[in-house]
Amino acid sequence: MLVASEYELLTERAGLVDRSARGKLLLTGAEAAEFLQGQLTNDIEALGGGEGCYAAFLTHKGKMRGDLRVLRGEDWIWIDTEPAVLAPLSRTVQMYSIGRDVRHRDVTAERSILSLVGPAARAGLDVEPPDREHAFVAGVHGSYVATDLGVDVICQAEDAAAVRAALGAEEVSEAAAECRRIESGRPRYGLDIDAETIPQEAGLNERAVSFTKGCYVGQETVARLHYKGRPNRHLRGLRLAEPAAQGDPVRLGERPVGDVGSACVSPRHGPIALALLRREAAPGAVVSVGAAAASAEVVELPFSGG
Repeated sequence: MLVASEYELLTERAGLVDRSARGKLLLTGAEAAEFLQGQLTNDIEALGGGEGCYAAFLTHKGKMRGDLRVLRGEDWIWIDTEPAVLAPLSRTVQMYSIGRDVRHRDVTAERSILSLVGPAARAGLDVEPPDREHAFVAGVHGSYVATDLGVDVICQAEDAAAVRAALGAEEVSEAAAECRRIESGRPRYGLDIDAETIPQEAGLNERAVSFTKGCYVGQETVARLHYKGRPNRHLRGLRLAEPAAQGDPVRLGERPVGDVGSACVSPRHGPIALALLRREAAPGAVVSVGAAAASAEVVELPFSGG
């Protein structure tokens, strides 16, 4: 159960969430950026040192194999992603970078990610991180990366305990951090989006896709849907009459229109969830959720109001 004091910490001050379990890949070599440019949906070559972006990793049919964060240093590129996405991503790099000046190393065990979440996330840092999401700067504790809800501190795993203590932020549960993510309307791969999702369905085009950079794996489907089509599904919020669980079916009348993804009971909004729903379940529609057919209202994201 979500602890109200943790939620208050994340919304009024700042709390620390250990996200070191994320998969982490470090690429080096003169052709690393050019290689990733043809594999990922966003414009990797346009990034300068200290800049980053969010991107998707697709099949040739434009469906998601994962999503990830890319950070570009002076002579390296960092990727972090959901743990389950790391293996297929590593295989892709290994298979398709043959003959290029691209080297990669799994640094999951070597680096830690400590997420400071909340309005005071920057207060205890020795260097002010950039305002733009995914941009980063070097500080005494490691790299400080701007996020939508605070700052991520990336440090050596062996230093993580000392960095955690130096930051001085109270640790909070994953459930509390997930509640803030759900409220902000950010989908998570493996929970809200999966291998059958096209980026536009999940509302990721603006954040994760470049339509000017040129060819990449899956581009044809993504571009065709963006310019000429209409997605059959959209990521929506659900304001629920009672709590729901991931996988609960959602129906509009008698018709199945999707399933619940991430769900929580928010101290601010009450029971809420994210769901990838067919387009006929538009904002304002009332749907039924789960075996008990509990009522829910479909809403635009992010969640707003109280």
